[in-house]
Amino acid sequence: MTGSSTGKLFKVSTWGESHGEALGCVIEGVPSKIKITEKFIQKFLERRKPGQSKYTTQRKESDKIKILSGVFNGITTGTPISLIIYNEDTRSKDYEEIKKKFRPGHADFTYFKKYGIRDYRGGGRASARETAMRVAAGAIAQKILGNKVKIKGALIQIGKKKIDDKRWDWNEIENNDFFCPDKLTVPKWENYLKNIRKNGSSTGAIIQINVSGVPVGLGEPVFDKVEALLAKAIMSIPAVKGFEIGSGFKSAELSGEENADEISTLKNKISFKSNNSGGSLGGITSGQDIVIKFAVKPTSSILTKKKPLILTAKTLTLALREDMIHV
Repeated sequence: MTGSSTGKLFKVSTWGESHGEALGCVIEGVPSKIKITEKFIQKFLERRKPGQSKYTTQRKESDKIKILSGVFNGITTGTPISLIIYNEDTRSKDYEEIKKKFRPGHADFTYFKKYGIRDYRGGGRASARETAMRVAAGAIAQKILGNKVKIKGALIQIGKKKIDDKRWDWNEIENNDFFCPDKLTVPKWENYLKNIRKNGSSTGAIIQINVSGVPVGLGEPVFDKVEALLAKAIMSIPAVKGFEIGSGFKSAELSGEENADEISTLKNKISFKSNNSGGSLGGITSGQDIVIKFAVKPTSSILTKKKPLILTAKTLTLALREDMIHV
């Protein structure tokens, strides 16, 4: 299997399966003499850790990070950094009954057709559990970027229920289980999801990311445009089905004069009247905030009965038990 690495100057390679012994990653391109500790990385993993909310997976994992190489006495050496997280809540036997069944909406069928074998324990390599190491690597990346570059994310839509942009408050995202910037929307989402779960179903969502303090000039023309690189990174996250930057798909509804971000100067300082471009012009950062959104599909592990394809070419109705919704 290729395709488990991303990046050039800062290269991240991940490995491991959802219910295997461990997850890990190797990071190349980290400069020397940067202070990195397991405690620092752990702070980021604590925010992602499963089992913290009734609205996310109930799998219980401490996600305790361990640095294996590339750091000496808390300082990076410039050599590859290797990180590992040992899986703890691996109830692999829960998946025995589906080892010969291709579940609708999952990667079971495509993995088997491509490799002739598949790890059916929670989806194996296709599981969202893989993203734990992206978070760990991202913590180190943020350390390299420094304090000038600020990265914020928020959940702005669940199913058909959107936030009110006029009530956007970045401070609010730390006060609720949804990372929602609109506190009046939170109780609406709670009731909405409660009803969806009662019906044994699931729903999708949209997340927005804002990056400020980005210098002008990042990105390369044509194939390495900054939005192309971001799209590849975001679209590689399990369950992500849509990506847009700036005005995104709404740009198709705008006129040329509406979409153009007028540029002016005030006291020799460049400023933009709007940011429909999302911080990228010609694939190169403009100095404005990078604003991206991405859509996540509804989880396919639901209680509603769906017909799987089984290896004997017959079809049977399969309903996942609630304790098997375990990613």
